[in-house]
Amino acid sequence: MTKLPARTKVLYGLADGGLALLTATIQFFMLSYFSDVLRYDPAIVGMALMVGKLTWDAINDPLFGYFSDRTKSRWGRRRPYLLFGAVPLGLVTWLLFSMPPGLAGAAAFVAVLGSFLLHDTLQTAVNVPYSALTPELTPDYDERTSLSTVRMIFSVVGYILGGAMTTLIAGLFRDGLGWSEPAAYSGMGAVFGVVVAVTVLTTALSVRERPPSEVQPSKLAPWPAFVESLRNRPFMSLMAAQFISSYAFTTLTSLLPFFLIYQLEMESQVPAVMLAMLGTTGLFLYPARWVAGRINKGPTYALGLFIASLAVIATFFLPHSPTPLVYVAAVVAGVGFSVQWVCPWSMMPDVIEYDELRTGERREGVYYGLWNFLTKFTSALGVATSGWALKLFGYVPNVAQTPRALLGIRIFFALAPAIALLISLPILVRYPITRRSHAELRARLAGGAGAAQA
Repeated sequence: MTKLPARTKVLYGLADGGLALLTATIQFFMLSYFSDVLRYDPAIVGMALMVGKLTWDAINDPLFGYFSDRTKSRWGRRRPYLLFGAVPLGLVTWLLFSMPPGLAGAAAFVAVLGSFLLHDTLQTAVNVPYSALTPELTPDYDERTSLSTVRMIFSVVGYILGGAMTTLIAGLFRDGLGWSEPAAYSGMGAVFGVVVAVTVLTTALSVRERPPSEVQPSKLAPWPAFVESLRNRPFMSLMAAQFISSYAFTTLTSLLPFFLIYQLEMESQVPAVMLAMLGTTGLFLYPARWVAGRINKGPTYALGLFIASLAVIATFFLPHSPTPLVYVAAVVAGVGFSVQWVCPWSMMPDVIEYDELRTGERREGVYYGLWNFLTKFTSALGVATSGWALKLFGYVPNVAQTPRALLGIRIFFALAPAIALLISLPILVRYPITRRSHAELRARLAGGAGAAQA
């Protein structure tokens, strides 16, 4: 077993704290920022995000992965993207939350789409190469779970900060300094931009890749490289399960502020409820890792999502008034969703080695590019679905909602995500790569079977 120093794990995970901060802020608050703070039509916001995901991301993510696979520099294959992308990513984060208020129609669409494309390009340029470092740092099945767990501790901390601190920091600028609501969110974006730039740079300057002499760049052209990846059966199974579960989680998190403010009338407790769910997720990362060490990663992933689905379904039946039961649901959901941070990220390196056995090449960048595209696409789909649902059921910002609008919020916050989570379970229970099969795979690779058929 190849042990990684704890220092390496911590320094590697640090960057994901800043990146997760951005992810949480966008997932939890992007829709409400554009609709309630800037007063854009939520359906237009959702459509602009979907257009960006379906066009630019379909090219952007796999290509950055492909380029990083083929990069040769004195800093390595992945680190240059972190070193030179950190500060620009911080700047465009501030820009994303500095859009002009009150736009409508085509102007609103262009503002959302343009700011998204700029921010998304920089985030992709950093995040894909960063994620592709995981399989390069350790080849061991269980050590990868350990590395992913430490990384995800930082990810959850960043997610908590994004989920619980966004409105608090904006409120400090608004109430403490007397700034307008849009200006307060711009100040929040500047603070978060500094955080992500510092964390990514720290990782880039501290973690070393394998020497260039030990890594052979991929020789496949871009299109054959992408097509060959889609023939990887374990990868496609993992992609299918992740697509479904990530869509469910994003829909839930996008509508959580709306559910708490309008259905439960608990606006002041939005940060506390988010902290209850995400804090519990962080506390259960190591228990999730322990379970994965006993029953393999796929079944552990399924078990956690099943627990989360039960908590999400229960929220549909909460009353139209404040209730402490929402904290119970948040804690149980946090227990279940802890697997979302541990299992898929430790399963990805295994499917990459399955591909190496088939093709004889290491193509981490292409795989993480496709993975990043899937993650961001499901995120945009969840936000877009939420925006369309609000529009369909007659949501009006900043007023008491009609029974029809409240029903729409409850359906798309609770029932739709829970059903999606349950659909993903059979795929994960039957996931083909186990500890035993991975050990056999590693033995075949060590024996020089790198171009054999799996």
